[in-house]
Amino acid sequence: MGQIRTNSGPAEDLLIALDRDAGVPLHRQIEASIRGSIQAGRLRAGMSLPPTRTLAAGLGVSRGVVVDAYQQLVAEGYLASRSGGYTQVAASMAPASAGPTTSRQPAARRVDFGYGRTDVSQFPRSAWLRSVRTVLTTTPNDRFAYLDGRGVPELHRALCDYLNRVRGTSSVPDNMVICNGYGQGISLLIQVLVRHGAKRIALEDPSSNDDARVLAAAAGLEVVGIPVGPDGVQVDALDRAGADAVVLTPSHQWPTGAVLSAAARAEVIRWAKRRGAIVIEDDYDAEYRYDRSPVGAMQGLAPDHVVYCGTASKTLAPGLRLGWLIVPPHLVADVAAAKLLADRGSPVIDQLTFADFLARGEFDRHLRRMRPVYRRRRDALLDALRTHLPDLEPAGIAAGQHVVAWLPPHLDEAAVVAAAAQHGLGIHGVAPYRIAGTGPGGLIFGYAILSETTITEGVTLLAAAIREVQGPPR
Repeated sequence: MGQIRTNSGPAEDLLIALDRDAGVPLHRQIEASIRGSIQAGRLRAGMSLPPTRTLAAGLGVSRGVVVDAYQQLVAEGYLASRSGGYTQVAASMAPASAGPTTSRQPAARRVDFGYGRTDVSQFPRSAWLRSVRTVLTTTPNDRFAYLDGRGVPELHRALCDYLNRVRGTSSVPDNMVICNGYGQGISLLIQVLVRHGAKRIALEDPSSNDDARVLAAAAGLEVVGIPVGPDGVQVDALDRAGADAVVLTPSHQWPTGAVLSAAARAEVIRWAKRRGAIVIEDDYDAEYRYDRSPVGAMQGLAPDHVVYCGTASKTLAPGLRLGWLIVPPHLVADVAAAKLLADRGSPVIDQLTFADFLARGEFDRHLRRMRPVYRRRRDALLDALRTHLPDLEPAGIAAGQHVVAWLPPHLDEAAVVAAAAQHGLGIHGVAPYRIAGTGPGGLIFGYAILSETTITEGVTLLAAAIREVQGPPR
């Protein structure tokens, strides 16, 4: 058998093999190879192909052979010629189907009230870019080397200044640890608690089930739920739980929106001091408040017993993966060591950029710009609920980026969620986030990324779904 020539250099991504003894013209072999790659999805719509001279040199053929192959594929609609001599995979080409199918694809949701989402289209790109440029032109070289597990000192100082001023924390730079969002932060804390002998951790009930609950169970901790009332977690139940730590969202409980009262905060602090326990304060969206004065962080009341967890995910963008922990002094070294072991530290340029962004006041300006945006969306949701679903009882409306609406007793939560999906509406119920599994039915409305018109449309769809669940009026 003769030589089989494979491409090299710029042409290698096309994976073309030529067999000069096959009796098939070389341009036909090139056509077949490129056509097959497009049909299999290896070459996607819009991808550029190498220039004819480059591909010809890589394959060891004349340029005319490649030109003939490209022209044929253009004629068949697989390729498209662009001005300047560029050749690309045609936008109309899609991978061939694996075979006929009779199953129907689910229709796209018309409206999705998914929670926990920030309007990333509002990310302050220009201001962030100014900080990036400042960092790249002024940062000393040694900052780009390996650092300790706590992160860069510039961000420690900037965050302490901001949090002490705005959230009422009692923090010093030495007690700050930078992490990749709340998810990594709670993972590091759970690891350290287990090493310190913790056996049981208490969570609010209901609460998020995709971070602390999963991680604690995986680490071997017993998880107990503490009921949440109108004023936040029920402290008497916490006292009976025998927990070594508790995770709270005291400024805007997730998902009920309750605010932990001043008296309850003092009781939780007394509990922590009495048991030698740790309070993990998840301050996930406290910057967004509309109808009430700001509520200070619990960490400021007892910095030796409270770990403060903050993140840029709800204020700027979750894709930044920026989070921070204010850790009691006796745990700082262990948390920093866990962070260092996890990933050798968070990206330095991102940390320095955020530090400059904070110091310039750009973070404050961004929040001032976004509060009225989210408030208008919240107001549109409440207006629509009053108009179309007056039997639902909204709660936790004074802050944040979501609202819970409690259902009347005669409506089944699961049935309402299922009926809503049939109407093209995505919405979550409260039940999946309960630890004990009991409690009133409710719906979680995330409104941060929806326009006022879309919010009204979504509530209208929900009203139609609820009418179906209720059946015809008597």
